[in-house]
Amino acid sequence: MKTEEILFVDDEVPVLEGYKRILREDFDIHVAGSGDEVMAGLGRGESYAVIVSDMRMPGMNGLELLARVREISPQTIRVVLTGYADIENAMNAINENAVFRFLTKPCSSEVLKKTLTACLMQYKLVTAEKELLESTLMGSIKVLTDILSLAHPAAFGRSLQINRYVRHMVRELRLEAPWRYEAAAMLSQLGCITLEPEVLEAAYCGNILTAEQQSHFNSHPAIGCELLHNIPRLEGIAWIIGQQLVPEDASKMSGSLSTGVAILRVAVALDDLKVQGYSESQAIAELQASPRFDSRIVKTLATLSSITTEMENTLVGILNLAPGMILEEEIRSKSGLLLAAKGQEVTYPLIVRLKNHRLQVVKEKVAVLVFEDLLSSRHLHPSRN
Repeated sequence: MKTEEILFVDDEVPVLEGYKRILREDFDIHVAGSGDEVMAGLGRGESYAVIVSDMRMPGMNGLELLARVREISPQTIRVVLTGYADIENAMNAINENAVFRFLTKPCSSEVLKKTLTACLMQYKLVTAEKELLESTLMGSIKVLTDILSLAHPAAFGRSLQINRYVRHMVRELRLEAPWRYEAAAMLSQLGCITLEPEVLEAAYCGNILTAEQQSHFNSHPAIGCELLHNIPRLEGIAWIIGQQLVPEDASKMSGSLSTGVAILRVAVALDDLKVQGYSESQAIAELQASPRFDSRIVKTLATLSSITTEMENTLVGILNLAPGMILEEEIRSKSGLLLAAKGQEVTYPLIVRLKNHRLQVVKEKVAVLVFEDLLSSRHLHPSRN
């Protein structure tokens, strides 16, 4: 049964018609006459399991096209059709992971069919791994962050802020596998689970710590790394977390791990400056002026938009809190216990916790940021809650 779509790209219409004629019985074949046509389609949301492109085309050549496809749709399997003179370039592209296979012209129908079958098998492997990461591994990460939110609301609230900055930087840099960087951000404060609440609150409020307290706080990245490094597929994330407070020249890892550390350091530093009283724009200016951080990464923060522009501020009763709201003030019990931190996103475990402590909560209502669609759908209004 034909399910996954395959796109052939060539500027010669008779060639494309030939592909459709010899392959349509076995594969779901689509065609495009130029790289620009392909990019326009991807921009509209079209997706393909495999894209096979001719090397030599007017304007954008095959390798340029497939390199751009890789940025937009990394799970798409990429194949280039090339003449003898282009083999060296095609081999270099394979070595750089820009394409999965290259075929020389003329290519027999038998070789073409075998190659497409191999490509579809590779596509299924890639998408299966993506599903595993999203449905299983990310689910496990959510459990860990939910536990952190209950054990140390302040640490969880900070991880949410850090993740907001990291998510923006990763999107601006167009990095592959963004889940790795976001996971490192969300778990960056996991080691704080071993610290005393008063130490965390003092650190996150910008208060001066004693030498012993500062030493304990500075140990949380190493503790978080130790907790995570034995979990399969989280070894790299654990390393990134462990390096977040290490000076820039102390890490020598390369590639995505090094980038992950650099991004996390910028996010942590930005949050530190905001804790000290800097506005977001002032904090970003400080980072831009500092030689301690990667200027290419810091530059992406120039387009960071405030989440408050997309949400409405309102008062909501403790029992009416809903997942997705952002707390605009902390919630404490009458004994002074911090139940939820300012800036923390409301989650289901937090709602359960607050309901269990509802008789001990100081305030009956709390200021929150709410997306307008949630506000209207739940009929939330200051005068009604």
